[in-house]
Amino acid sequence: MRFREKFLLVVAALLALLLAMAIGRQMLVETGYTNSYAALADAFLHGRLDVDKCFDGDCASFNGKNYVVFPPVPALVTMPFVAVFGPGFSHFMIIGLAATLASLWLWWRILETMEVRRETAVWLLLALAFASPLFYVTLRTDKVWFFAQSINFLLVSAALHEVMRGMSLVRAGLFIGAAFLCRQMSILLVPFLFALSLKPEEQLISFGKAHIVRALKLGLPVAAAVAVYLTYNWVRFGDPMETGYIYIASPDAETWSLINHRLTHIGLFSKDYFLFNALYLFVQGFHVQWGGPDLLDMVGLDPMGTSIIAASPFVLLAFFAPARRPVIIGALCALLIAGVTLFYHGNGYSQYNTQRFTLDWMPVMMFALALAVKEPIRPVFGLLATYAIALNVAAVAILAISPSGS
Repeated sequence: MRFREKFLLVVAALLALLLAMAIGRQMLVETGYTNSYAALADAFLHGRLDVDKCFDGDCASFNGKNYVVFPPVPALVTMPFVAVFGPGFSHFMIIGLAATLASLWLWWRILETMEVRRETAVWLLLALAFASPLFYVTLRTDKVWFFAQSINFLLVSAALHEVMRGMSLVRAGLFIGAAFLCRQMSILLVPFLFALSLKPEEQLISFGKAHIVRALKLGLPVAAAVAVYLTYNWVRFGDPMETGYIYIASPDAETWSLINHRLTHIGLFSKDYFLFNALYLFVQGFHVQWGGPDLLDMVGLDPMGTSIIAASPFVLLAFFAPARRPVIIGALCALLIAGVTLFYHGNGYSQYNTQRFTLDWMPVMMFALALAVKEPIRPVFGLLATYAIALNVAAVAILAISPSGS
């Protein structure tokens, strides 16, 4: 068993190297004017919130002006680079890769704090980097949606690191608040962080002074981030609760698009999306699309993605995590985030061999896996992680040779 596990680790590392090379290749072919955060950063530098032009389809038109609808923090990250290179800045993938590497370093320290064995930690980080949605997000950080998720995952990991290592709850609040200003769903992880900040003997709900102080340290920076976002929306769209996503829709668009059609005919959120999103989140398998009269021409991969269970089957082992309070609270937070997205107009499209929205609650999953993957089941985790990495290699290869590309 020991020899076979080491053999698996070598295979997984070699497969991971192929995926790392794919990221490197994508970095070499990245071009400018393809990420709208460059346009938003340029607008900020010129004292505006509206942009001259979006570099992708998700742009809101309101009162004769164009707006990047996504939250602003990733644009702030980009501002120094856009200040030097202009809105044609073409190295978002370098920033995204740096964010991923920083996230992995933080998780190494988190796993150390959890006293996870070194061999197990290596497997967990391999799975996170190359067999979870983090890989595809890193591969595509040249685009606005994936870049936001990359920065968001780093900030959530930093918040978790602060709490797990008993450092500063204020900094944890600042990090999770900044994450909220990348991906709004991140705010739903605050109860998970608060539960982690408590000692096992402390009550979850208490009106004691120490409890209230702890809640304020974590919560006030988050409240400030919410206030910033509401103000940002109000200045742009005249309504603090209006994010601008609904203004993406263009009924008169000449070219049909799925998102435009859904927003125009159904809406931003609807029960009509539930079955589609649920099947893609939990059931849909790795799906190669075929065409031609004899169905022998490879067209590409399903752009709606692969379910988290099919693409990353090792997540099922989180079932064996001990039912500690942070695990239960974290699971409830993850279910709430996933539940909201089941009614959302998009499921992460376009994406391949992943469900990228699951990255919003992947920190909870990684925490649970770190508790669950002990010696008896670690070889099983290694086998499933290696399979998941191999599946990503297959996805990258198919996209490279298929007409649809990446």
